[in-house]
Amino acid sequence: MTVASDAAARDGQAGYPDGLPLPQRYWAVMTILCGVSLTVVGSSIANVALPTIARDLHTSQAASIWVANAFQLAASVTLLPVASLGEILGYRRVYWVGLAVFALASLGCALSDSLTTLIVARIVQGIGASGVMAVSPALVRFIYPKHMFGRGIGLNVLTVGVSSVIGPSLAAAILAVASWQWLFAINVPIGIVALLGAPSLPVTGRSGQGFDVAAALLNALAVGLLIVGVDGIARGDSAAVVAALLLGAVAAGYALVRRERGKAAPLLPLDLLRIPLFALSTATSLCSYMALMIAFVTLPFYLQDTLGRSQVETGLLMTPWPLVMALIAPLGGRVSDRYPAGILCGIGLVILAAGLLLLAILPSQPTALDIVWRMLVCGIGFGFFQVPNNRALIMSAPAHRSGGASGMLATARNLGMTIGAALAALALALFPAYGTGAALLIGVACALAAAAVSFVRLVDLGSPAAEAGRGVSE
Repeated sequence: MTVASDAAARDGQAGYPDGLPLPQRYWAVMTILCGVSLTVVGSSIANVALPTIARDLHTSQAASIWVANAFQLAASVTLLPVASLGEILGYRRVYWVGLAVFALASLGCALSDSLTTLIVARIVQGIGASGVMAVSPALVRFIYPKHMFGRGIGLNVLTVGVSSVIGPSLAAAILAVASWQWLFAINVPIGIVALLGAPSLPVTGRSGQGFDVAAALLNALAVGLLIVGVDGIARGDSAAVVAALLLGAVAAGYALVRRERGKAAPLLPLDLLRIPLFALSTATSLCSYMALMIAFVTLPFYLQDTLGRSQVETGLLMTPWPLVMALIAPLGGRVSDRYPAGILCGIGLVILAAGLLLLAILPSQPTALDIVWRMLVCGIGFGFFQVPNNRALIMSAPAHRSGGASGMLATARNLGMTIGAALAALALALFPAYGTGAALLIGVACALAAAAVSFVRLVDLGSPAAEAGRGVSE
């Protein structure tokens, strides 16, 4: 093999160095968007039905939140290892297996007759989802020609952003005519359709490296112990147990960093995190998704249990957020070619914080309009944040490290959503009379922290990769 072909294999450009030919490119784009939207919606679609699931399965509200937490936890601990497997085995193969596992686990969720079996099925579903989410941005990089790469990333992250909050609307429509089991069963036929399009995806090169099992286990320990430790506070575990879990997470994380330091393509992308723009964009994403998940876990309990709204009404009242986000996000993608991500994301996150604060101080008997316009404010803020931030994150990484960048993007999103769900459970447990308000105030703090980190990107970062965050078009 020549030096040139070696380089092409490393970059994953097997056969098509400048994107896929038409019409294969169209089929590949549809396959990616279908799989991504399916798995991201799957992470949040059950939230509206959590009160009903708790009643049907005879369990507590705090315990039922693990229906959401189990998915996020399983996905979070496997995203970086799966992304590494994508670089080793090829992105298309990992994507296909992940989608198949997700569809089969969705069937298991629909057939569950206890909280235990439902949580186990959601864990498997989360692992399958990580196979899709961890490699899809990397696949996008090789689907489009180089001059269209920014457009492809924008479309992909827009799909992720809209899908992450569209779950309540879809859940409301399904629950209006069927039981909560259909929230999962609907994934099976859609997953089969997406699988049929998988052969259109690009065949990418392989890195030739071995899979670091020890690093994968340390990653799972660090993330898993962190989430269980935070949730342990909500469950009322003893201080000693919680401290042990959190110290274990720190120890595992430290061991992982020591093991990965100095590697050319580490499972934990320390090489990418040394790029200031990449690191700041990752931190911004983590904090913002914590705020998002706090709102979307606690608001259904408030609307149904406190205000007495039905499941369908709950879904409809939460619909303005994803609706306005769908309208704002394309505009955010266009202006990101002209203005720095630090400004766009910072302003959007300040607006999000204002919306969450307005929701936290709702009157005791709010009208539908009181709720709806506050949801609109949140949607506007998140819409301006999503596309510019993810565009900056992906474009700040070298092409040959697309897998690591994809994995870190998805890990920041899912870890943020997982921690957000755990913080929501904590607020509900500690403040039974005002749990939703307390949780939303935590969300305000998370959004403001994300805005502060975003504004730091306006400083000259001293790296060519920083141009990705300054509105430089492809």
